[in-house]
Amino acid sequence: MKVILLIEDSVDIRETTAEILELANYKVFTAENGKTGVELALKTKPDLVICDIMMPVLDGYGVLHIFSQNPVLRNTPFIFLTAKTERSDLRKGMEMGADDYLTKPFQEIDLLNAIESRLKKFENITGSFKNTTDDLEKLYHEAFQGFDLESLSLDRKVSSVRKKQIIYTEGDEPNKVFFLKTGKVKTYQSNRDGKEFVTGLYNAGDFFGYISLIEGSVYQESAESLEDSEIVGIPKNEFLDLITGNQTVANKFIKMLANDILEKEKQLTQMAYSSLRKRTADALILLMKKYKTENQNKFSIRISRDDLASVIGTATESLIRTISDFKSEKLVEVNGGEITILDEEKLANLRS
Repeated sequence: MKVILLIEDSVDIRETTAEILELANYKVFTAENGKTGVELALKTKPDLVICDIMMPVLDGYGVLHIFSQNPVLRNTPFIFLTAKTERSDLRKGMEMGADDYLTKPFQEIDLLNAIESRLKKFENITGSFKNTTDDLEKLYHEAFQGFDLESLSLDRKVSSVRKKQIIYTEGDEPNKVFFLKTGKVKTYQSNRDGKEFVTGLYNAGDFFGYISLIEGSVYQESAESLEDSEIVGIPKNEFLDLITGNQTVANKFIKMLANDILEKEKQLTQMAYSSLRKRTADALILLMKKYKTENQNKFSIRISRDDLASVIGTATESLIRTISDFKSEKLVEVNGGEITILDEEKLANLRS
């Protein structure tokens, strides 16, 4: 049963709409304002949100902004309810990332059709962006209905790359988008002295290398495998046809692009204002969130000190001293090149 969160300050509209949704076999949670709605969303993890715009405490725009900043909520389908029909209001909501609008008063069938449509599109796209070649194949079939898939995908085969192998280099002309089937990959920039700064970390199921291709520029960073990996290369023309011919796929890549920008802004802010200890702790937590598997009780990762220092933006010697301090404080355990997080909570809440 799909879970829907309804955020609406009008008691009559809230109760009537909730009743309609429950009759349509949805599990419904309701909130009378945006603040309560966000708190409830974090607890219930809804499959879709219906949210009024004009509300006390926190309005609908504020709710959507908070959703966009939260990795748990940011991809939740979001439908606005509004009594306003001004074009500027509609445009503002859509530019912020809302998936749809319903203007009050609305017909029951319009509400149910909007929900079904958004849930179906969300399931299709999330079902396609997975870490197997079969799921990638599903994405292509969905995007290129009516086309000969084989003729479009002659170059789409799995390539095995070894640890430390360069996938593309800063300044290269992009001719592919890459899908990481297995393994780990980093992207990085180098300064004139050859010092690296890691700009992105990728895991199985991630796409990378698409920003420069979308911008029509050369690669602004290099990509290198952190371990033995399997990669699928999607030819440039095929990728551009994909995002221009399928709005759902295009929206997914737009959200991925926005998330990349937010992560890089956050990383630069931390480098500018946080202490080395804080930056190191944040980097370890980032690695854990990115790479921890379900069967890991305590998160461990084998990563070179040079690579970790590049993520943080510090000298390798300074990073080694900080990791040594963390080891003495029993925050981490170090065994050769492997680092194990012993106290996730203390690392996450480290202030200085």
